[in-house]
Amino acid sequence: MTAHANILGTGTALPGPAIDNVTLSQRFGANAQWIDLFVGTKTRHFAVDLDTGVPTSTLSSLAARAAAAAMADADVDASEIDFIVLGTATPDHLMPTSVNLVADELGIDQVPTYQLQSGCAGAIAALDVAMSRLSPESPTGLVIGADVCVKHLRLDRDANSKMSPAELVNYVLFGDGAGAVVVSSDDAGARMRLSHVINRFTGRGRAPGQQIEWFGIADRDSDMIALNEDYKAIEALVPDMAADVVAELLRTTGWDRDSIDYLMPPQLSGRMTDKIVRHLNVASAKDISVVASTGNNGNALPFLQLDALAGLIGPEERAVLAAIESSKWIKGGFVVEGLS
Repeated sequence: MTAHANILGTGTALPGPAIDNVTLSQRFGANAQWIDLFVGTKTRHFAVDLDTGVPTSTLSSLAARAAAAAMADADVDASEIDFIVLGTATPDHLMPTSVNLVADELGIDQVPTYQLQSGCAGAIAALDVAMSRLSPESPTGLVIGADVCVKHLRLDRDANSKMSPAELVNYVLFGDGAGAVVVSSDDAGARMRLSHVINRFTGRGRAPGQQIEWFGIADRDSDMIALNEDYKAIEALVPDMAADVVAELLRTTGWDRDSIDYLMPPQLSGRMTDKIVRHLNVASAKDISVVASTGNNGNALPFLQLDALAGLIGPEERAVLAAIESSKWIKGGFVVEGLS
C-alpha cells in the first residue's frame, strides 16, 4: 500500500437545476423560513423532475459524468485507468453493480472494479481502497463517490399532506450528485497529494443515527418508513467525532493546528456545518463547504470538496478533511498537501 495518493484531476456532476427552499415549501408544505433556520441548506439538486416524477439521471449516469470530468481534468483516457472504486449508498440495482455500468459507459474494460456500500464515509473508504491498489503495476485509479437520495422520498405528496418533522427533514436535507478523482502513484502532473486516511467504525453498542431500508417485491407495500434520521443524535455527536478526527490527523502528521490552510468539515447541512466549523476551532483555515448549495448528497460530498479545493490550494499549503457517517457511526478523514 502506498503512503499517499497523488490527485491528477477532479470532477463533479449535479442533476437538473438547483431547487430552492421556496420551491420545496410550495411542493411539500415545509416552511421556507424553517428550512433556512433549522437546516441552513439553500438549494439542492434532484435526479427527478419534481413536476412530472420522471427521473432525469441515474446513479450510474451521474457517476460517469463526474468520472469523465475528472479524467478530462487529469488528461487521462480510458486505456490509462488501472482500476475503479465507487462509494455509494444508493446503487441503481442490487446487481449489476453500478461501478461496472460506469466502467462500461466510460469505455473502461479489463480492470478490477470495486463498489463499497456505505454513506458519506464510503467516499473515504473508496480512497482508502484506492491507495491500497496503487502500485508500479497499477499506477492510475479512478475513485468515485455518488448518491441519488431522492429515490427514498415519496414525491407524490402535496403541500397539504402531513409529515412529522423527522420525515419532513429528509426532503430538505438531501440532494443528489457525484464527484470523482483520478489518483496516481506518480506525482507527474499532480496538483495535490492525499495521505493519512482515517476510515474507522466507532459504533459498537450505539444505535444507528440513520437507517435506510432496502425494499423488495415482498415488502414494498409495507408502511415502514424508508429513511429514518435521528437528527438530534447527529447534532449532539458529530461535532465531537469530527474534532477527534482532526486531532488524530494533526497528531499523525505532526502538523500544528495553526498551519492548516483549508478545512473541509463534515457536510451534513448548512447549519450543522457552520456549528461544526466553530467547534473545530481551526481559526487559520478557510472553510471548504458546499452542502448549503448542493444539499447532502452523501458520498459525493468529499469529492465535491476536493474539487473546490483544487481551484484554491497552492504549493505546500495544507488541508484537512473530516467526514462522519451517522448510520452506524463511522469516522473518516485525510490530509491534503498542495503540489507545485
